[in-house]
Amino acid sequence: MPPLLEMRGVTKRYPGVLALDSVSFDLAGGEVHCLVGENGAGKSTLMKILSGAEGKDAGEIRVDGKPLNISSPAEAQAAGISIIYQDFKLVPALTVAENIFLGHEPRRGRAPFVDRKRMRELSKQVLAQLDEPIDVDVPVESLTTAQRQIVEIARVVSHRARIVAMDEPSAPLTENELKKLFEVIRVLRGEGVGVIYISHRLEEIFEIGDRVTVLRDGKVINTCNIHEADKRSLIRWMVGRELESEFPTVGLTRGEEILRVESLSRGSSVQNVAFTLYRAEVFGLAGLVGAGRSELARLIFGADKKDGGKMFLSGKEISPQSPREAIDLGIGLLTEDRNRYGLIMQMSVKENISLSNLTALLRGLFVDKKKEREVASQYVDLLSIKTPSMSQRVEFLSGGNRQKVVLARWLFTKSKLLIFDEPTAGIDVGVKYEIYNIIKQLASEGIGVVVISSQLPELLGICSRIGVMCEGKLVGVLSQREATQERVMTLATGGTLEQPTPR
Repeated sequence: MPPLLEMRGVTKRYPGVLALDSVSFDLAGGEVHCLVGENGAGKSTLMKILSGAEGKDAGEIRVDGKPLNISSPAEAQAAGISIIYQDFKLVPALTVAENIFLGHEPRRGRAPFVDRKRMRELSKQVLAQLDEPIDVDVPVESLTTAQRQIVEIARVVSHRARIVAMDEPSAPLTENELKKLFEVIRVLRGEGVGVIYISHRLEEIFEIGDRVTVLRDGKVINTCNIHEADKRSLIRWMVGRELESEFPTVGLTRGEEILRVESLSRGSSVQNVAFTLYRAEVFGLAGLVGAGRSELARLIFGADKKDGGKMFLSGKEISPQSPREAIDLGIGLLTEDRNRYGLIMQMSVKENISLSNLTALLRGLFVDKKKEREVASQYVDLLSIKTPSMSQRVEFLSGGNRQKVVLARWLFTKSKLLIFDEPTAGIDVGVKYEIYNIIKQLASEGIGVVVISSQLPELLGICSRIGVMCEGKLVGVLSQREATQERVMTLATGGTLEQPTPR
């Protein structure tokens, strides 16, 4: 019996780039086949070809053993193939039911009118099939991120998809939401649906996968059953070398105070938060979604107005009333959503780097283009940004290189304090290690570094101290020696430790 899906010898060329080099990949019904690799390895290109969004230059695709020529997303969908992207393709103002059946609404006989009653009933059936009791009459904009993802999956199920590819589905999810996603994936697997699961979080691969295929530089490096691999071997296949460890050692000696926060408050989101950041340390902020971590960062950055409290930068009291004032004071914020808030996607690498400090590049009333190129080139070399040229639009860079462009922008402002909000979200393991090394280097050079992350191993691996937030309050600060996943989660969920922790 042939596999549900076969992709044989798939090749794709772009100008100057061989994106896929004779890639072969197969998927059985009722299987979760994981696809991993660094940014730029070819995963997204392979899925674009499968979805009909891109054409292949060579190779063959078969479904149930029969050749299939996919030239558009509509043809892929008709063949039972659906892709769920990280950025959801939902219409926020429409209801859950309207989104699930958008484009293939049930009709009243041959009449052109939508049978809304039947659409609601069918939507309830699909959600019941996924064991997810979402109200089908509420607008999607009122749902949580996890619920929106379930609606995306419900839409796929309503199309009777037999092959479902999920591209970084866990990136926006909490740990509990991820467990729910895995439950839904297991339901699909039990119904004979083949699932392609793409993720940079390798621990997920071992929890949900049956097999794994590793791509590197557009080629298949290995395909094996999940129990035949471990995390170390996956990393070696992905990056083409051994990483000595997942995290660089911090090992810095704490210096003088950089930032001091006293009783900082804004409504219920941030309540009387107090902590001190010193030179040559990386201070982490942990907590569940809604704990107030990003809200605290926005207060420090002047994006939101505080209700009370004080802040001191290098011993001098500050009260930035806007991000512009914070930047002038030497404070930078690398936002969680770098594509939306950290970069101007249609602008070039050099323009994105220079944008935050144009006054340093002015010659009279105009930007000195030669100096702009020199500055951009300096940071591209310093951060090892992979780009064909300084004029490349950032929308065509990988996630890791986009993050480096954001960092280059803040380094060009000569920041004294940098706040990283989810710095490695959607970034592959090799570039993660580069980002961690950059963070360590910044701290060693005397720049204040605060890291907000939902990944506890990340905080435990790179931070000198970890502050834990719960319901808007900073409920404890743990040293690197004191911090464990269990202790951090105890504080994050409102529990108490046997001994109080210093701040």
